[in-house]
Amino acid sequence: MASNLNATTEMSVVVCDTFSLAKWSPTASEINRDEFLGISFSHHMEILHKTKNIDEVLFCIHEAVVHQWDKYTLRNILKAGIPQPEHSAPNNFAQTIPNTKSAMKAIRMFKDEYLLDYINVEDIDAQEKDVDERLVEQRIIQNIKRFIMTLGRDFAFVGNQYHLEIYGEEMWSDLLFFNRELNALVAVELKVGKFKPAYLGQLNAYLQVLDDKIRKPHENPSIGIVLCKSANQAYAEYAIRDYNKPMGVTTYKTIADMPENMQHILPDIEDLKKLMNEENDMEI
Repeated sequence: MASNLNATTEMSVVVCDTFSLAKWSPTASEINRDEFLGISFSHHMEILHKTKNIDEVLFCIHEAVVHQWDKYTLRNILKAGIPQPEHSAPNNFAQTIPNTKSAMKAIRMFKDEYLLDYINVEDIDAQEKDVDERLVEQRIIQNIKRFIMTLGRDFAFVGNQYHLEIYGEEMWSDLLFFNRELNALVAVELKVGKFKPAYLGQLNAYLQVLDDKIRKPHENPSIGIVLCKSANQAYAEYAIRDYNKPMGVTTYKTIADMPENMQHILPDIEDLKKLMNEENDMEI
């Protein structure tokens, strides 16, 4: 009996040692100890059963800790599919969109960064902050077709500086879209600087009014996106988690932000306009 017990113990040690994260991948040395210990054994088992590599494991652990998912929420999210870590914008969709499949669609839809190559950075830098944001908005409106193509499929433009009013208080949403796949209004707030938590409070107020006054009965709750010049993603995820309206934080780059050798690869804006005009003429 003693020998069998020793054999079983030895086998357990071997199995655990073989599965050691340190041996699984060199990147395991980058594990955040607080995050790893911040979820239960049940959480870890759910993650290990659904992930394919160490990068997905670490990403799911991070998301579970930041968003404070219980085991069942985590299980539903993993069943719906793991979003790609390198593309997902910081968001609270999993907690605030009741339908898990819809939440995963939203997570996959909004990227962590967009290239707005039609914005003239020199013009923006020369202006005051409030004028800066209006200039960015104007450039987007002038290129609204390209902006919609940048966002992705099934977006329809509703308006800019969309007027909202509640209890005598007026407010204006920078850009308002409707997404057919999500069946929801999408409010985009433009910020030319670094992400600040105060932006979420402003956006949350807009979403409340949109849901109470504008949203149709058959539509899903409105979604808000803060589009800013830069953001600490981990901090944005932390700041956003306790809001009960679906919101995300994403950033944008202009051509000037890209490496110089990459700038020459992209076609000139005027050349693109000519090509688009030529295509329209051919269609006519």
